[in-house]
Amino acid sequence: MHTKEEKMEAFGRFLDILDELRIKCPWDKKQTYESLRTNTIEEVYELSDALMKHDMKDVRKELGDVLLHVAFYAKIASETGDFDIKDVCDSLCEKLIFRHPHVFGNVKAETAGQVSENWEQLKLKEKDGNKSVLSGVPTSLPSLIKAYRIQDKARNVGFDWEEKEQVWDKVKEEFGELQVELANLDKDKSEAEFGDFLFSVINAGRLYGINPDNALERTNQKFIRRFTYLEEHTLKQGKDLKEMPLEEMDKYWNEAKAKE
Repeated sequence: MHTKEEKMEAFGRFLDILDELRIKCPWDKKQTYESLRTNTIEEVYELSDALMKHDMKDVRKELGDVLLHVAFYAKIASETGDFDIKDVCDSLCEKLIFRHPHVFGNVKAETAGQVSENWEQLKLKEKDGNKSVLSGVPTSLPSLIKAYRIQDKARNVGFDWEEKEQVWDKVKEEFGELQVELANLDKDKSEAEFGDFLFSVINAGRLYGINPDNALERTNQKFIRRFTYLEEHTLKQGKDLKEMPLEEMDKYWNEAKAKE
């Protein structure tokens, strides 16, 4: 790995290149917070894809793209005199030191769970206790991730099941309520109950140390692999997938499953 001096030199070179692009490149010159925002979201999702695939070459590339956006926002802010990349780094350092008193202070935390609980309490102190526990959850987060973060933040102030096994009674209760509304053919209430059911299942995953977003994405990728196998073998035989009997589809599906 590289030395600290080499890392600082590389970061300085990167900032110099960004400065030059901002002056000389027509595309870079016209970028604003608003124009970059959606691209930033896309870059973060691309990084997420690379992380899920454990593709380190792609992870390195996508981290660079995300870093570019971070520095670009700071560059725009420096042009209006609001702040620059040094201020961003200084603020981050101060926050990390404040939120890790078990490293930089006298507080003791033996487990990751204790660190997480202390983190949430310290975040409330930063806000002078005037904001809601859940106010730090971004409204634009995907719903599944948002549900997980809401539950986790509530846990950090003691709002949680005493025993994790208790959550299954809640899951069963919500599933029963969903079945009732589905049988009643009430679309609006069915949607509401389906949301409650999903929320309870996400909560169960959290309690058992399973990140539901990661779990669901693994299943998405598994389905894609198996369905792609089914499509490829259908094409090889010159058949139309739409006309293939379900029994034959199941045959190829099980073949793909057996290969994993």
